[in-house]
Amino acid sequence: QVQLVESGGGLVQAGGSLRLSCAASGRTFSSYTMGWFRQAPGKEREFVAAISWSGGSTYYADSVKGRFTISRDNAKNTVYLQMNSLKPEDTAVYYCAAEEDLDYHRDYDMRDEYEYWGQGTQVTVYS
Repeated sequence: QVQLVESGGGLVQAGGSLRLSCAASGRTFSSYTMGWFRQAPGKEREFVAAISWSGGSTYYADSVKGRFTISRDNAKNTVYLQMNSLKPEDTAVYYCAAEEDLDYHRDYDMRDEYEYWGQGTQVTVYS
C-alpha cells in the first residue's frame, strides 16, 4: 500500500515556475514507478511525466517536454515535478500516481495501469 500526498500547486503568471511535490508513505517507495498526470476542466486525465524506480529513466508528454522535469528522492520518499515556462494551457489539477508492477517502457503513460493516486493539487496559470 502506498499513500500519496501532493503539494506545491498554486496561482502563477504565464512564464513563471512551480515545483510540485508528492510525498509517499510506505517502505517500498523505491520500487515504484512514479507518474504525474493532470486533468483540466471538461477533459480527461492526461499523462505528464513518469520516472522509473531508480530515477534513471524519465518520459514526458510532448506538450511539456523541455519545460517540466520529473525527479525523485528515494531517501525522502518524494517525487517532484519542476514546471518552468508555464502556460495558461497548463492549468489543471495535477495528480501523482504510483505503480509497482508496471511494464515501464511500455505503459509509463497509461493512466489505468497506475494503482495508487494522490488527491491532486490545483495549478492555475494566468496570462
